[in-house]
Amino acid sequence: MSTQVININRKKYAVGLFWQPVAVGFAPRNYARNLSRNVDKKLNLYTEYRSMVGLGARRFGQRSGMFSAAAEVMESFSEYTSFLAVFQVASSYYLVAARNGIILADKVFESEDVARREYVALSEIPDWGAFFAPGAWGMPRAAERNLADLLTGHSHAQMHLISRASAGLLSVALIAVFVLLLGFVFRDSVVQVFAPRPVVQELNPELVAEYKRQIEEKNKELDAQFEIEKTLPPEPIVMPYELLPDVAARAQQCYQAIAFLMQPIPGWAQTNVTCGETHAIADLSRSFGTLGDFYTVATELMPGVFVQQIDENTLRVQAALPELEVYSSQDERDADTIVRDVTTAFQGIDTPVDTAVVVDTLTNGVDVASVNVVEVGAQSKLTPMQFMQIFNEFSGVYMIQCAWNAKTRTWNYEVIIYAK
Repeated sequence: MSTQVININRKKYAVGLFWQPVAVGFAPRNYARNLSRNVDKKLNLYTEYRSMVGLGARRFGQRSGMFSAAAEVMESFSEYTSFLAVFQVASSYYLVAARNGIILADKVFESEDVARREYVALSEIPDWGAFFAPGAWGMPRAAERNLADLLTGHSHAQMHLISRASAGLLSVALIAVFVLLLGFVFRDSVVQVFAPRPVVQELNPELVAEYKRQIEEKNKELDAQFEIEKTLPPEPIVMPYELLPDVAARAQQCYQAIAFLMQPIPGWAQTNVTCGETHAIADLSRSFGTLGDFYTVATELMPGVFVQQIDENTLRVQAALPELEVYSSQDERDADTIVRDVTTAFQGIDTPVDTAVVVDTLTNGVDVASVNVVEVGAQSKLTPMQFMQIFNEFSGVYMIQCAWNAKTRTWNYEVIIYAK
């Protein structure tokens, strides 16, 4: 059985997972369990990422706690909703493909010829947003990227056991131990309940006081020995639509952050800039400038930014976004109605739009809550402030990210709407 694990930077990542979007109304673990029963009962591990589950198995070398390589690549390519990528990993080749934010392929190949044929077959599907392949392949429109630079651990998509059987056995064992401990702690009290009660008048007050003191000391020793703690109730679930920034303020924030990172630096050109939820990130490509020139100018123009050197000709600049005031907002319409109204609004300005309905599931460890979310993706020449005016008639609106492509001079937007 081939191993579905790759080693990058001395860390193991799970690959070759079977990915499926989570069906509406299902918790990810329950959906993974049902999917495993219908596909292959030996698939006993799962991970959750962006309303998808990926199934794996211990027989493939995968283990609980291991990160998914495909989810990490998705995070690094967050500016693309669709991409096709192949990376050389030692003597193997790792292929990842995503369409409209859904992982379509997550495969590792031992043979270069087989990997190339799979890449060519998938590349014939139209409307890929970006291509990535080894430079030696000479694939048209494909850029070469190092997989080690993309796997950062930011996705938090870890593998977990699908079955709860082991957890159930552990719970039974803990309960049995707890009952035994209670019997030991309160052994003297039980004996006293059934023992004949002495007449209070005949007891020596000094002996009674001494007895109480000994009992208190004994209780303190038992508390210290068994570390008895009171269990606090779980924190209430906070729904994501209760903490939304003002739509116009968020659009203005991203516009200003992108303008801040797009300031001209001689010898360096910004290829694209993305405004995410907490940071704005710009990629710069070197033409005739030097690293020294960049740091000299950037220190003055962009104080406080974090600079990451991808290679000698590519830099990534990251600026933290200030926190915005938040409030609660949720649209009163159901998800299907919102999709219809959003499509109508974009048809009115003759702009193509991609929509999808997903269910976000939240838990505090005890309670579970879910909310319907409408995802909207579009490309436009409109600035963020102008673009977000399209959603003036909607509530529960949040712009996840917007990206400026300096080459095509277009904006790419990802917006969500929280529905009833």
